[in-house]
Amino acid sequence: MHSPLLKRRHFTASALALVGWGLGPAAALAVQVAARKVLVLGDSLSAEYGLPRGSGWVSLLQQKLVQEVPGNTVVNASISGETTAGGRSLLPALLKQHQPDVVVIELGGNDALRGLALSMTHDNLEQMVRAAQASGARVLLLGMQMPPNYGAEMARQFAQVYAQVAQKTRCALVPFFLQGVGDDPDPLKWFQSDRIHPNAAAQPRMLAHVWPELKKQLK
Repeated sequence: MHSPLLKRRHFTASALALVGWGLGPAAALAVQVAARKVLVLGDSLSAEYGLPRGSGWVSLLQQKLVQEVPGNTVVNASISGETTAGGRSLLPALLKQHQPDVVVIELGGNDALRGLALSMTHDNLEQMVRAAQASGARVLLLGMQMPPNYGAEMARQFAQVYAQVAQKTRCALVPFFLQGVGDDPDPLKWFQSDRIHPNAAAQPRMLAHVWPELKKQLK
């Protein structure tokens, strides 16, 4: 990350340039403060698996942010099949390269499907959150749930991992990323034929569920 001094210099130069283009100092300040960079680190649920390019919830988020404030950008670093261990190993380089203002972490589902230890998932998520916070970014953690065939107690413990990490690190949390999709009375209408990955129709619902909490982190 650049030092705060360098960031202030860049901000001042940019603001002065906007004043030179006919915008007053207050307008120039508003433009600079509003623009944000969001890094999304997730798995297939965020990587547009099985979907037409540009139709996934992260692409829809990019469109929404650009419409609201020109200059907002989204970096989608999601990889199908990614685990929390993989995300943890990738995150330091991503933070250094992109210097995001907000980091959205959508990982853990593949840990559950592979039967990995909950303690490992917990530790990986916590360390990712702390690394992002140390870089100066705000963090939004998107929680997942286990399929019902794993048993009620295991599902409860898995969901608690996200709540515990959010509480320990004081990061923002969406408890269940697929709420309104995976728990719909007729969930099959929102999923692809594999019954695992949400279809294109589900993507706006996914964004709508995430947006209220994400919007708070963009202020």
